[in-house]
Amino acid sequence: MDIIILTPASPGSKAGNRATAERWQMLLEQVGHKVSIVTEYNGETCDLFLALHAWRSHTAVRLFREIWPEKPLLVALTGTDVYRHQHEFPEQTLYSMQVADVLIGLHDQVANDIPEGLRSKVITLFQSAEKPAELSLKGSKESLYFDVCVIGHLRDEKDSLRAAMAARLLPTNSRIRVSCAGKPHNERWDMLAKQELQQNPRFRWLGELEKNAIAQLMADSELLVMSSVMEGGANVVSEACRAGLPIIASNISGNVGLLGEDYAGYYPVGDTQALVEVLKRAENDSEFVEFLREQVEQLASRFTPEEERESLEQALSLAMRRSPRNIL
Repeated sequence: MDIIILTPASPGSKAGNRATAERWQMLLEQVGHKVSIVTEYNGETCDLFLALHAWRSHTAVRLFREIWPEKPLLVALTGTDVYRHQHEFPEQTLYSMQVADVLIGLHDQVANDIPEGLRSKVITLFQSAEKPAELSLKGSKESLYFDVCVIGHLRDEKDSLRAAMAARLLPTNSRIRVSCAGKPHNERWDMLAKQELQQNPRFRWLGELEKNAIAQLMADSELLVMSSVMEGGANVVSEACRAGLPIIASNISGNVGLLGEDYAGYYPVGDTQALVEVLKRAENDSEFVEFLREQVEQLASRFTPEEERESLEQALSLAMRRSPRNIL
């Protein structure tokens, strides 16, 4: 098929939605589809249209549906769509969700968090990550630190400095160091990160890193902290599972929907003191860390490119069957 993928993130952006669009393009081209990624849509013809973001892409979704009412339309739901925009901008967000033939959810609790009448449209797709190459792994040399990483753009939705706040409250003999990799979303987050650097000796801000440097940071770390207050299904969780890196995660739907109800590494979202206690346990209880490692390694198989490609093909096939031209 000739497929158009719409993403608001421009070429060269390190935003998660750009990475998702480019990965989906690669996976779909592997099975013979022709895929174009666009940031604006002006009515061009295609066999199938896939929009990332219900709210941000609603103008393009409306145009596509008006010009090509019979053609299959998929909308991939982001965390802000599900946990913010459907409530703040219900007309635009719910329009995209209602006219889509298929909604792609990036964790398995998305259907619980949207209107009941739309739940039957959801197909769950776990974002994949490549298994990392062998790197200079943690433990290969004695370290002064128990390294904890936080990976992702610095913004409110990520609660990006929660681990740094927790590190301030650790006992003086703790070896925990928090390394934060990500670009600040705005001037406020730039200021907050710089202030944390000045005031918190347990904190490093590494800025925005390239893919290889992220892989090395994971290899050098004992834990990843995923502190978000809202998530649509973060790809960094997939990456950590594939790397065998234990995760400490806030107990939001977007994390539980990836890691499962029985995962042992949750803490109450936004609760700094609870995160302190989990970090203290991790530093002092190697069996706990190894149990988390076993859990993420067991989950790794759901985050392979082969599984993601199969889910994409299922979503496309379902959209083709549900599109108006096949219903009439």
